[in-house]
Amino acid sequence: MMVPAALLLLGALTAVLAPRLLARADWPDREPVVALWVWQCVVAGVLLCCALSMTLSAAAAWHAVRGQVFAGAPSAVVEAYALGVAVPWAAATALALAGGAVWSAAMLVREVVRARALRHRRRAELLVRAPLLPGEEPADGRLVVLEGERPDAWWLPGAPPRLVVTTAALRRLRGRQLDAVLAHEQGHARARHDWLLHCSAALAGGFPQVPVFAAFRDEMHRLVELAADDVASRRFGRLTTALALVELNEDRGVFGPGPAPHAHVPQRVHRLLTPPARLTAARRMRLTAAGALVPVVPVLVTFVPALRVLG
Repeated sequence: MMVPAALLLLGALTAVLAPRLLARADWPDREPVVALWVWQCVVAGVLLCCALSMTLSAAAAWHAVRGQVFAGAPSAVVEAYALGVAVPWAAATALALAGGAVWSAAMLVREVVRARALRHRRRAELLVRAPLLPGEEPADGRLVVLEGERPDAWWLPGAPPRLVVTTAALRRLRGRQLDAVLAHEQGHARARHDWLLHCSAALAGGFPQVPVFAAFRDEMHRLVELAADDVASRRFGRLTTALALVELNEDRGVFGPGPAPHAHVPQRVHRLLTPPARLTAARRMRLTAAGALVPVVPVLVTFVPALRVLG
Protein backbone atom coordinates (compact mmCIF):
# COMPACT_ATOMS: atom_id res chain seq x y z
CA MET A 1 0.00 0.00 0.00
CA MET A 2 2.97 2.32 -0.35
CA VAL A 3 2.30 3.01 -4.04
CA PRO A 4 -0.91 5.09 -3.55
CA ALA A 5 0.83 7.21 -0.92
CA ALA A 6 3.87 7.62 -3.18
CA LEU A 7 1.62 8.73 -6.02
CA LEU A 8 -0.09 11.33 -3.86
CA LEU A 9 3.28 12.61 -2.70
CA LEU A 10 4.53 12.75 -6.29
CA GLY A 11 1.43 14.65 -7.38
CA ALA A 12 1.86 17.15 -4.53
CA LEU A 13 5.52 17.72 -5.36
CA THR A 14 4.72 18.20 -9.04
CA ALA A 15 1.94 20.66 -8.20
CA VAL A 16 4.26 22.70 -5.98
CA LEU A 17 7.58 22.60 -7.81
CA ALA A 18 6.61 22.67 -11.50
CA PRO A 19 4.79 26.06 -11.44
CA ARG A 20 7.68 27.63 -9.55
CA LEU A 21 10.22 26.31 -12.04
CA LEU A 22 8.16 27.54 -14.96
CA ALA A 23 7.67 30.97 -13.35
CA ARG A 24 11.43 31.39 -12.92
CA ALA A 25 12.29 30.26 -16.45
CA ASP A 26 12.71 32.80 -19.23
CA TRP A 27 11.84 30.53 -22.15
CA PRO A 28 7.99 30.39 -21.87
CA ASP A 29 7.67 33.89 -23.34
CA ARG A 30 10.10 32.95 -26.10
CA GLU A 31 8.34 29.68 -26.94
CA PRO A 32 4.69 29.97 -25.84
CA VAL A 33 3.60 26.86 -27.78
CA VAL A 34 6.17 24.72 -25.97
CA ALA A 35 5.15 26.32 -22.67
CA LEU A 36 1.50 25.46 -23.37
CA TRP A 37 2.50 21.84 -23.94
CA VAL A 38 4.60 21.67 -20.76
CA TRP A 39 1.83 23.20 -18.64
CA GLN A 40 -0.67 20.67 -19.99
CA CYS A 41 1.74 17.84 -19.20
CA VAL A 42 2.24 19.12 -15.64
CA VAL A 43 -1.49 19.29 -14.94
CA ALA A 44 -2.02 15.93 -16.64
CA GLY A 45 0.69 14.46 -14.43
CA VAL A 46 -0.96 15.79 -11.27
CA LEU A 47 -4.37 14.48 -12.32
CA LEU A 48 -2.87 11.13 -13.32
CA CYS A 49 -1.25 10.77 -9.90
CA CYS A 50 -4.64 11.30 -8.28
CA ALA A 51 -6.41 8.90 -10.65
CA LEU A 52 -3.88 6.09 -10.18
CA SER A 53 -3.80 6.57 -6.42
CA MET A 54 -7.60 6.45 -6.36
CA THR A 55 -7.62 3.20 -8.35
CA LEU A 56 -5.08 1.43 -6.14
CA SER A 57 -6.71 2.72 -2.96
CA ALA A 58 -10.06 1.40 -4.13
CA ALA A 59 -8.44 -1.93 -4.99
CA ALA A 60 -7.03 -2.11 -1.45
CA ALA A 61 -10.34 -1.19 0.17
CA TRP A 62 -12.73 -3.39 -1.81
CA HIS A 63 -12.07 -6.90 -3.05
CA ALA A 64 -14.47 -6.51 -6.00
CA VAL A 65 -12.50 -3.54 -7.34
CA ARG A 66 -9.25 -5.44 -6.83
CA GLY A 67 -10.55 -8.29 -8.93
CA GLN A 68 -11.36 -5.93 -11.78
CA VAL A 69 -8.09 -3.97 -11.62
CA PHE A 70 -5.87 -7.05 -11.43
CA ALA A 71 -7.99 -9.36 -13.59
CA GLY A 72 -5.67 -11.85 -15.27
CA ALA A 73 -2.59 -10.70 -13.32
CA PRO A 74 -0.41 -13.37 -11.66
CA SER A 75 -0.91 -13.76 -7.93
CA ALA A 76 2.69 -12.67 -7.33
CA VAL A 77 1.93 -9.31 -8.93
CA VAL A 78 -1.12 -8.78 -6.71
CA GLU A 79 0.92 -9.71 -3.63
CA ALA A 80 3.66 -7.26 -4.63
CA TYR A 81 1.25 -4.36 -4.08
CA ALA A 82 0.38 -5.59 -0.57
CA LEU A 83 -3.27 -4.76 -1.15
CA GLY A 84 -4.45 -7.43 1.27
CA VAL A 85 -3.01 -5.52 4.25
CA ALA A 86 -5.79 -3.71 6.09
CA VAL A 87 -5.32 0.06 5.70
CA PRO A 88 -7.96 2.21 7.40
CA TRP A 89 -7.47 5.22 5.14
CA ALA A 90 -7.70 3.36 1.81
CA ALA A 91 -11.48 3.63 1.43
CA ALA A 92 -11.54 7.27 2.56
CA THR A 93 -8.76 8.16 0.11
CA ALA A 94 -10.50 6.40 -2.77
CA LEU A 95 -13.83 8.08 -2.03
CA ALA A 96 -12.26 11.53 -1.65
CA LEU A 97 -10.35 11.24 -4.93
CA ALA A 98 -13.41 9.83 -6.71
CA GLY A 99 -15.43 12.78 -5.44
CA GLY A 100 -12.76 15.12 -6.79
CA ALA A 101 -12.95 13.43 -10.19
CA VAL A 102 -16.73 13.74 -10.33
CA TRP A 103 -16.52 17.38 -9.24
CA SER A 104 -13.91 18.12 -11.95
CA ALA A 105 -16.15 16.59 -14.62
CA ALA A 106 -19.10 18.60 -13.35
CA MET A 107 -17.11 21.84 -13.45
CA LEU A 108 -15.98 21.12 -17.01
CA VAL A 109 -19.55 20.43 -18.11
CA ARG A 110 -20.69 23.66 -16.46
CA GLU A 111 -17.93 25.61 -18.19
CA VAL A 112 -18.78 24.17 -21.61
CA VAL A 113 -22.50 24.84 -21.12
CA ARG A 114 -21.78 28.44 -20.14
CA ALA A 115 -19.50 28.92 -23.15
CA ARG A 116 -22.12 27.54 -25.53
CA ALA A 117 -24.83 29.72 -24.00
CA LEU A 118 -22.60 32.78 -24.39
CA ARG A 119 -21.84 31.86 -28.00
CA HIS A 120 -25.53 31.41 -28.82
CA ARG A 121 -26.35 34.72 -27.14
CA ARG A 122 -23.64 36.50 -29.13
CA ARG A 123 -24.89 34.97 -32.38
CA ALA A 124 -28.42 36.13 -31.56
CA GLU A 125 -27.12 39.64 -30.83
CA LEU A 126 -25.20 39.52 -34.10
CA LEU A 127 -28.37 38.75 -36.02
CA VAL A 128 -30.08 41.69 -34.33
CA ARG A 129 -27.25 44.17 -34.89
CA ALA A 130 -26.36 42.97 -38.40
CA PRO A 131 -29.60 41.59 -39.89
CA LEU A 132 -29.92 40.43 -43.46
CA LEU A 133 -31.70 42.88 -45.76
CA PRO A 134 -34.81 41.75 -47.64
CA GLY A 135 -33.73 39.47 -50.45
CA GLU A 136 -30.12 39.28 -49.19
CA GLU A 137 -28.50 35.86 -49.09
CA PRO A 138 -26.20 34.88 -46.17
CA ALA A 139 -22.60 35.64 -47.18
CA ASP A 140 -19.91 33.00 -47.13
CA GLY A 141 -17.29 35.45 -45.88
CA ARG A 142 -16.04 35.23 -42.32
CA LEU A 143 -15.85 38.97 -41.69
CA VAL A 144 -18.82 40.74 -40.09
CA VAL A 145 -18.80 44.50 -39.54
CA LEU A 146 -20.86 45.99 -36.71
CA GLU A 147 -21.58 49.60 -35.91
CA GLY A 148 -19.68 50.49 -32.77
CA GLU A 149 -17.95 53.45 -31.17
CA ARG A 150 -15.28 51.31 -29.46
CA PRO A 151 -12.63 49.58 -31.58
CA ASP A 152 -13.01 45.87 -31.01
CA ALA A 153 -12.62 42.56 -32.79
CA TRP A 154 -13.36 39.02 -31.70
CA TRP A 155 -13.66 35.53 -33.12
CA LEU A 156 -17.08 33.92 -32.90
CA PRO A 157 -16.80 30.13 -33.30
CA GLY A 158 -19.59 28.09 -34.76
CA ALA A 159 -20.89 27.14 -38.19
CA PRO A 160 -19.69 29.18 -39.93
CA PRO A 161 -17.11 30.90 -37.71
CA ARG A 162 -17.03 34.67 -37.92
CA LEU A 163 -14.57 37.46 -37.24
CA VAL A 164 -16.61 40.36 -35.86
CA VAL A 165 -15.09 43.83 -36.25
CA THR A 166 -16.62 47.13 -35.25
CA THR A 167 -16.64 50.16 -37.51
CA ALA A 168 -14.46 52.00 -35.02
CA ALA A 169 -11.84 49.27 -35.41
CA LEU A 170 -12.00 49.55 -39.19
CA ARG A 171 -11.37 53.28 -38.94
CA ARG A 172 -8.33 52.65 -36.76
CA LEU A 173 -6.81 49.58 -38.41
CA ARG A 174 -4.74 50.52 -41.43
CA GLY A 175 -3.21 48.50 -44.22
CA ARG A 176 -2.55 44.94 -43.21
CA GLN A 177 -3.37 45.48 -39.53
CA LEU A 178 -6.86 44.05 -40.08
CA ASP A 179 -5.27 41.00 -41.72
CA ALA A 180 -3.03 40.61 -38.66
CA VAL A 181 -6.06 40.70 -36.35
CA LEU A 182 -7.77 38.06 -38.51
CA ALA A 183 -4.65 35.86 -38.43
CA HIS A 184 -4.44 36.27 -34.64
CA GLU A 185 -8.03 35.12 -34.14
CA GLN A 186 -7.63 32.29 -36.64
CA GLY A 187 -4.59 31.15 -34.68
CA HIS A 188 -6.83 30.77 -31.62
CA ALA A 189 -9.42 28.84 -33.62
CA ARG A 190 -7.01 26.45 -35.33
CA ALA A 191 -5.19 25.56 -32.11
CA ARG A 192 -8.53 25.13 -30.24
CA HIS A 193 -7.38 27.46 -27.50
CA ASP A 194 -10.97 27.70 -26.31
CA TRP A 195 -10.78 24.14 -24.97
CA LEU A 196 -7.59 24.93 -23.06
CA LEU A 197 -9.31 27.93 -21.50
CA HIS A 198 -12.41 25.89 -20.63
CA CYS A 199 -10.41 23.11 -18.96
CA SER A 200 -8.19 25.48 -17.01
CA ALA A 201 -11.18 27.55 -15.88
CA ALA A 202 -13.03 24.41 -14.79
CA LEU A 203 -10.12 23.19 -12.66
CA ALA A 204 -9.45 26.62 -11.14
CA GLY A 205 -13.14 27.20 -10.44
CA GLY A 206 -13.67 23.74 -9.02
CA PHE A 207 -10.58 23.77 -6.79
CA PRO A 208 -9.82 27.40 -5.91
CA GLN A 209 -7.65 26.29 -2.98
CA VAL A 210 -5.19 24.47 -5.27
CA PRO A 211 -2.57 26.99 -6.48
CA VAL A 212 -1.38 24.91 -9.45
CA PHE A 213 -4.82 25.08 -11.08
CA ALA A 214 -5.06 28.86 -10.60
CA ALA A 215 -1.59 29.27 -12.10
CA PHE A 216 -2.60 26.95 -14.96
CA ARG A 217 -5.64 29.12 -15.76
CA ASP A 218 -3.67 32.39 -15.63
CA GLU A 219 -0.85 31.04 -17.78
CA MET A 220 -3.25 29.59 -20.33
CA HIS A 221 -4.87 33.00 -20.81
CA ARG A 222 -1.48 34.64 -21.24
CA LEU A 223 0.27 32.02 -23.35
CA VAL A 224 -2.55 31.50 -25.85
CA GLU A 225 -2.41 35.22 -26.63
CA LEU A 226 1.35 35.08 -27.12
CA ALA A 227 1.01 32.05 -29.38
CA ALA A 228 -1.66 33.77 -31.48
CA ASP A 229 0.51 36.91 -31.67
CA ASP A 230 3.30 34.78 -33.09
CA VAL A 231 0.96 33.32 -35.71
CA ALA A 232 -0.03 36.81 -36.85
CA SER A 233 3.50 38.24 -36.72
CA ARG A 234 4.94 35.42 -38.83
CA ARG A 235 2.50 36.30 -41.62
CA PHE A 236 2.26 40.07 -41.40
CA GLY A 237 5.23 41.20 -39.33
CA ARG A 238 5.74 42.05 -35.71
CA LEU A 239 5.37 45.81 -36.18
CA THR A 240 2.03 45.45 -37.97
CA THR A 241 0.71 43.11 -35.29
CA ALA A 242 1.91 45.39 -32.47
CA LEU A 243 0.30 48.45 -34.09
CA ALA A 244 -2.97 46.54 -34.47
CA LEU A 245 -2.88 45.68 -30.75
CA VAL A 246 -2.26 49.32 -29.87
CA GLU A 247 -5.08 50.58 -32.09
CA LEU A 248 -7.58 48.12 -30.62
CA ASN A 249 -6.67 48.73 -26.97
CA GLU A 250 -5.53 52.33 -26.77
CA ASP A 251 -8.92 53.65 -25.62
CA ARG A 252 -9.18 51.05 -22.85
CA GLY A 253 -6.53 52.65 -20.69
CA VAL A 254 -4.23 49.65 -20.74
CA PHE A 255 -1.16 51.73 -21.57
CA GLY A 256 -1.63 54.21 -18.73
CA PRO A 257 -0.69 54.04 -15.05
CA GLY A 258 -2.65 51.87 -12.71
CA PRO A 259 -4.21 48.42 -13.09
CA ALA A 260 -6.36 47.63 -16.11
CA PRO A 261 -8.50 44.66 -17.17
CA HIS A 262 -6.13 43.99 -20.09
CA ALA A 263 -2.86 44.70 -18.31
CA HIS A 264 -1.06 42.03 -20.32
CA VAL A 265 -1.44 43.98 -23.59
CA PRO A 266 1.56 46.31 -23.00
CA GLN A 267 3.77 43.27 -22.35
CA ARG A 268 2.55 41.72 -25.59
CA VAL A 269 3.31 44.88 -27.55
CA HIS A 270 6.76 45.14 -25.98
CA ARG A 271 7.44 41.50 -26.83
CA LEU A 272 6.45 42.07 -30.45
CA LEU A 273 8.59 45.20 -30.81
CA THR A 274 11.64 43.74 -29.04
CA PRO A 275 11.34 40.03 -29.85
CA PRO A 276 13.47 37.71 -27.72
CA ALA A 277 15.64 35.20 -29.52
CA ARG A 278 13.90 31.89 -30.14
CA LEU A 279 15.29 28.71 -28.67
CA THR A 280 17.18 26.35 -30.89
CA ALA A 281 15.27 23.43 -32.38
CA ALA A 282 17.27 21.00 -30.25
CA ARG A 283 16.33 22.79 -27.02
CA ARG A 284 12.68 22.99 -28.04
CA MET A 285 12.70 19.24 -28.59
CA ARG A 286 14.36 18.65 -25.21
CA LEU A 287 11.76 20.77 -23.43
CA THR A 288 8.95 19.01 -25.27
CA ALA A 289 10.35 15.62 -24.32
CA ALA A 290 10.86 16.71 -20.70
CA GLY A 291 7.23 17.84 -20.52
CA ALA A 292 6.05 14.54 -21.98
CA LEU A 293 7.92 12.68 -19.23
CA VAL A 294 5.92 14.35 -16.45
CA PRO A 295 2.76 12.22 -16.92
CA VAL A 296 4.89 9.16 -17.69
CA VAL A 297 6.54 9.15 -14.26
CA PRO A 298 3.32 8.32 -12.32
CA VAL A 299 2.70 5.39 -14.65
CA LEU A 300 6.21 4.07 -14.03
CA VAL A 301 5.80 4.47 -10.28
CA THR A 302 2.52 2.55 -10.46
CA PHE A 303 4.07 -0.38 -12.31
CA VAL A 304 7.32 -0.60 -10.31
CA PRO A 305 6.12 -3.44 -8.00
CA ALA A 306 4.77 -5.46 -10.93
CA LEU A 307 7.93 -4.93 -12.98
CA ARG A 308 10.08 -6.08 -10.07
CA VAL A 309 8.16 -9.33 -9.76
CA LEU A 310 8.00 -9.99 -13.48
CA GLY A 311 11.66 -9.11 -13.88
